[in-house]
Parts: sequence; structure tokens; C-alpha cells
Amino acid sequence: MSEPNDPPEPVTATRPSPLTATNTTVTTAAPPRPIRILLADDHALVRLGVRLILDREPDLEVVAEAGDGAGAVEAARHADVDLAILDIAMPRLTGLQATRELAALKPGLRILMLTMHDNEQYLFQALKSGACGYVLKSVADRDLVAACRAAMRDEPFLYPGAVTALIRNYLDRVGHGEEDAGQLLTPREEEVLKLVAEGHSSKEIAEILFISVKTVHRHRANLLHKLGLRDRLELTRYAIRSGLIEP
Repeated sequence: MSEPNDPPEPVTATRPSPLTATNTTVTTAAPPRPIRILLADDHALVRLGVRLILDREPDLEVVAEAGDGAGAVEAARHADVDLAILDIAMPRLTGLQATRELAALKPGLRILMLTMHDNEQYLFQALKSGACGYVLKSVADRDLVAACRAAMRDEPFLYPGAVTALIRNYLDRVGHGEEDAGQLLTPREEEVLKLVAEGHSSKEIAEILFISVKTVHRHRANLLHKLGLRDRLELTRYAIRSGLIEP
């Protein structure tokens, strides 16, 4: 028995032991999936160099390659890709033609043009076709990675120093009412023109474009009529001047 004047006994609070505490599951968020890239260029060494630039970035991954525009479209049908990087001057389908095909095939696919051509006509055609960026090969090691990331943020990317001059020139031409020559031909007629200029026969063109030989003949007749030309040789010269094929 405690005496009346004895101090009260201390009360000790009990805490659960870490060893007996309720187990909790700690989940760690998985890292985001890298941007999956389709790369198309008709030069294998260029593709290798571009792949080296991209694959050293943890958020970028080249998952498919093609050696021409038609191959790029076919690869996009079967590969799960977020971004396509296309050269402009390629066999069968140019990068511009492939861009139109890809934009229709996969509307959510981002597309960058990677080219040696510092050319305003190509730039505006690329943007008109559905590309969201235009990168020069000469500075690809500096600009390409940034362009890829900008594309995935839905931001346009143009090489430094070009924007002001190109927009001023474009607005000047529009102000003077100059007609856009690219509007003369439909996308299909342009495809036929390129293949004719590359020396393909009507049968070969029909097989490449999955149309009949009769349809090829009709497109070629329309081309000659619209452009005021006489034969395959003049069509080839026109295709060179328009940048559809290289001289």
C-alpha cells in the first residue's frame, strides 16, 4: 500500500515495435516507356549515325528502320511507334509523300523531317504534309534529340535562324497572290509522277501503288495535260525541278 505522500508511479507509454508493425506494401512507379522511333533514310550509314545519336538517350529508342518512304509506311503498319524520322529524298516514296501517307494511316504519329536541304520550299511542303519539325542533317547531333522531345510535346521544331526569314518570305508570296505549284497535282498524281520519273513501267507502278495499270495510264494522261508536257522525258525533268527526284 502506498503512503499518502508517496509520489505517483510513472506511467510508461508503449509504442508498437517496428518488428510487429503492420506490413505495408511500397510500390515504385515504373519508369516511363521510351519514345519509340521509326527511322527512314536510303543510306544505311546515315541511319547508323542517327541511331547512335538517339539510342544513347534513355528516353529514345529506335524500334524500326526503312530504306525508303514506302518501306517506312509499311513498317508503321506493323510497328508500335510514337515518332517517325524521315529523310526527304528517298526512292519509291519521298519523305514528303510518306509523311502524307503516315499522317492518314496513324493520325497520332509525330513526324520529323531530317534532311540535308536547307530549302524553304521543302520546309513548307513538309509542314503542309503533316510533319511537326524540320531538322538539318548537318546539325543533327545538336538538334535532333531536342526535336524528338519537342515533337512528343506537340511543339513544332525548326532549325535555328530559319523561322523569321521563312515566315516573312511565305507571307510575301501569299501577299502577291503567287500560286502554290504543289496544289496543281493530287497526292496520287505526284506519286505516279515520281515513279514514272524513276523509270518504272506502268505495271511496276500499279504493283507499288496497289492500283490497276489502267488507272496508272489515266493518272499519267492527267499529268501530261495538267502540266502541259508531252512525254516521259519532260515528266522526268519536271520531277527533278520539283524536288521529287534527285538529278
